[in-house]
Amino acid sequence: MVLDEKNRSSVTTFVLLGFSEYPHFWVLLFLAFLTIYTVTLVGNLGIIAVIRINPKVHTPMYFFLCHLSFLDICYSSVFTPKLLEILVVEARSITFRGCMVLFFFGCTFVITEMFVLAVMAYDRFVAVCNPLLYTVAMSPKLCALLVAGSYTWGGICSLTLTYSLAELSFCGSNIINHSGCEYSAILSLSCSGPYFSQMACLIISTFNETSSLLIILTSYIFIVFTTIKMTSSGGLHKAFSTCASHLTAITIFHGTILLLYCVPNSKSSWLLVKVATVFFTVMIPMLNPLIYSLRNKDVKGTVIKLIVTKLLSHSI
Repeated sequence: MVLDEKNRSSVTTFVLLGFSEYPHFWVLLFLAFLTIYTVTLVGNLGIIAVIRINPKVHTPMYFFLCHLSFLDICYSSVFTPKLLEILVVEARSITFRGCMVLFFFGCTFVITEMFVLAVMAYDRFVAVCNPLLYTVAMSPKLCALLVAGSYTWGGICSLTLTYSLAELSFCGSNIINHSGCEYSAILSLSCSGPYFSQMACLIISTFNETSSLLIILTSYIFIVFTTIKMTSSGGLHKAFSTCASHLTAITIFHGTILLLYCVPNSKSSWLLVKVATVFFTVMIPMLNPLIYSLRNKDVKGTVIKLIVTKLLSHSI
């Protein structure tokens, strides 16, 4: 037991390599990531503000969209500031405790978003397949429970995975070949048996990905069958426009996750893992508000109205 504690405490800090292999691109990468992060914050805060301001969009769909934007802000803010820091600071170190904290919150927000997207698919299923019962079926109480359940489950999964990492011993190299505290990168540095950690990660990630995709696919199968039965072109167009933004968002989100699953665990694949992870944690939070605002008449209408009102008030 004493030996375990000594081994575990022998590594107190980690060094994040990030993109240190490409020093000539540091300034360009910093400016690009800073711009993306700024757009992410402005875009998602704008979505939340529009939903709060416009009474017309106080519906379940926009309630879930508001939480999606909040989660995008949260997990982008967990990963991006550290990524920006290691691009400008020579000492790219992070304490073991700090790494665990970053991993816990990042994992919580990502898993929560995964299930919020699944809940949004169920919401679209009810809206398209049972439009007359939509307001009754998607009551405010049920919506709140679905969102609360997503946050709670995300926290439980993240706590389990964080505990599995915290129990490992780290007595060798402290260099993480990644831009953040990613699970497999931390696990690769362990000098103790990683069986429990590997099994915990495999079970939790497989269950979450399978169950969320099952909810999404089942919902959209019913939506497709319902739209096929529609005779009017107006109904088809409305059903498509209702689901198009959400389908685009889940395709990008789950497509990137599945890509990371499929990458072989080898040294040559680390660059692809780093790039895919950066895309997942930096780009996707920026894309979601663009996807939902560009294809949504209510959001666009509210934004245009606000801009016109501001311009008129300044001119007067």
